[in-house]
Amino acid sequence: MSAYSDHAHDDANGEGAAPSALDHALDGIAQACIVVSGVLLVFLIASFGWLVFGRYVLNDTPTWVEQSSLLIVVYVTCLGAAAGVRHRTHLSIDFIREGLPAVPREAMRHVADVFVILFGAFMAWQGGIMVLDNLGRPIPMIGLSESWRALPLVISGALMALFSFVNIVQRLVTRPGS
Repeated sequence: MSAYSDHAHDDANGEGAAPSALDHALDGIAQACIVVSGVLLVFLIASFGWLVFGRYVLNDTPTWVEQSSLLIVVYVTCLGAAAGVRHRTHLSIDFIREGLPAVPREAMRHVADVFVILFGAFMAWQGGIMVLDNLGRPIPMIGLSESWRALPLVISGALMALFSFVNIVQRLVTRPGS
């Protein structure tokens, strides 16, 4: 288990709470997002190496690199964002919230998670519409459906909503010190 998920469990379940089977499953999904992103980053670097080699050594520029790179960046970004929500490493400004008394601080945590749920659900919904609308359009030079560009929005949005929903439920069910 990563240091990120240990911190996430402390925040959600109270100090020292044992992770549940659900926590293990969600951590596994978040870890899979990170692994897939890492593999895609390695492929991205290798493809740019091939681009440079093809252009300057073979004098034959591989045209698929640009479009595949754009596609990979979307996956890396979206999967990384979903994992960031699970591990609570996403962009947030919490110094104001953490300076407040316990009741408003907890309320602000819930409000933040509700906003992430709404954003993730909207992203998944609109991404789903884009997937369906672009099934028949190929991405130039690589031939895959344009829907592959929108699929990470669906996956990431759904995961962000799920992770935030679980955060709220765990905070409501398990109180620190209980």
